[in-house]
Amino acid sequence: MEPCPSLTSNKRVTPPGIAISRSLSGRQFQYGFYRFLVLALTFVAYACYHASRKPPSIVKSVLDPERSSSGENQGWYPFNGRNGKVRLGEVDLAFLAFYAFAMFFAGHLGDTMDLRVFLSIGMVGSGIFVCLFGMAYWWNIHDFYYFMFVQIMAGLFQATGWPSVVAIVGNWFGKSKRGLIMGIWNAHTSVGNIIGSLVAASALELGWGYSFIFPGVLIIVAGILVFLFLVVEPADVDLPSPAEVEATENATKVAVSSSSLRISEPARDDLEAPLISSAQQQHSRAKSPERGKAVEFLQAWKIPGVLPFAFCLFFCKLVAYTFLYWLPFYIKQTRVGAKSLSEKTAGNLSTLFDIGGVFGGILAGYASDRLKARAITAATMTYLAIPALLLYHRYGSTSMASSIALMMITGMLVNGPYALITTAVSADLGTHSSLKGDARALATVTAIIDGCGSLGAAIGPVLTGYLSTSGWDKVFYMLMVAALVAGLLLTRLVAAEIREKVSSYHSRGMDSFQFLKDGNNAATATAKLEGDRLPV
Repeated sequence: MEPCPSLTSNKRVTPPGIAISRSLSGRQFQYGFYRFLVLALTFVAYACYHASRKPPSIVKSVLDPERSSSGENQGWYPFNGRNGKVRLGEVDLAFLAFYAFAMFFAGHLGDTMDLRVFLSIGMVGSGIFVCLFGMAYWWNIHDFYYFMFVQIMAGLFQATGWPSVVAIVGNWFGKSKRGLIMGIWNAHTSVGNIIGSLVAASALELGWGYSFIFPGVLIIVAGILVFLFLVVEPADVDLPSPAEVEATENATKVAVSSSSLRISEPARDDLEAPLISSAQQQHSRAKSPERGKAVEFLQAWKIPGVLPFAFCLFFCKLVAYTFLYWLPFYIKQTRVGAKSLSEKTAGNLSTLFDIGGVFGGILAGYASDRLKARAITAATMTYLAIPALLLYHRYGSTSMASSIALMMITGMLVNGPYALITTAVSADLGTHSSLKGDARALATVTAIIDGCGSLGAAIGPVLTGYLSTSGWDKVFYMLMVAALVAGLLLTRLVAAEIREKVSSYHSRGMDSFQFLKDGNNAATATAKLEGDRLPV
């Protein structure tokens, strides 16, 4: 019997659930089945991560409620005093700061070990500490440092999630439709937020502790499923990589013109590159059971595009996570249509922001695929988010209809570029041509980009805690400035993509002209040849 590999081993291991299923069925599953399974499991996994992050935002208005007319001090100490908002912001900061700190190391660590095991440990650990926050309700804990410690540990374990799921999906899908596929797949962020909001808001009637217990148990169960069934990469189940599959498919693409057989451009590019036969691929996989060497941390920073996208995400996540942690509280304190909403209604209404985010992620992915321009797409949406933020703050409270419409539009424009950068852009850069295929950088690059973003995510909510004490106008001005800076940081990349588009347009025009010219010359030569053959 083969010995169990250590946690840091890079040997290829088939998940136990898959091994048992293959043994019982007596056959190998198809490539499409594994792709669907990977998308489904990683979708559920990260949806659970986000669902487990929502309870703090839902219970804020219970821990630190508005003072009653009698002046009775309700809520939960230490969050219900004069500095309640500030302390709630500090608890958010503890989670997000350590999440961001751990993110920079989590990616490199994930690249050096089995991502399935790494992700499973992170999910189970996250669930335990989410539950421990809720247990304070039954254990009657009022020590501020207990909540700080629990959030710090939860942040450390949560950092395992994003680098792992992006790297695994990137292992199974090539670049051709990565933006659209990952845009749809990235709906897990919003779906998780929606589920977390609905579950936590519904559980408030039982006691705020249940708002943490249910999402905590959910992510633990999902972590067990990931350990049993998630396949990290095709080679783990003796299948070719997406690049090998696409090379084989593209090699058969031909375009037939009226006079000759012409190979299409994508096929020509692939045919000019050295191809590996299926027999050679199998021999290579059998001969090299070890995973590739992980890219160095500093080397990953030097990949073209990593730096500007990382800093852009800093400001994108600052905006997105301010809404994630404070939107239900803002809705509760802002009368909508001159009516004050309950905690449950405010929590449920806040899910519309995430529903808009689902459409934003899909739209950003589709547009960037069609345009083949990630930076242009991301920058455009961040600029459009500025007027959307202003309109939501000014007119979102006038009626329920305006609140719903403006909240969804804002969610679409705020979460769209955030989703694009953390998925398709990270996967593209993690497989950049400068790496020459000799290193595994997906998780490391993803961790660098999302780690920078998470620093912004840590700063946004805590600044909101301080600024909101003097009104919400300053909070929204901060968000609009952040969106503007996010777009400006991509200016150089946007200019490069525009130049590439213009150059490509002129190149295609010249190619078409040359093709027509060659065709006319061929026709003239043929006519002359036929004329020479006529009898005198």
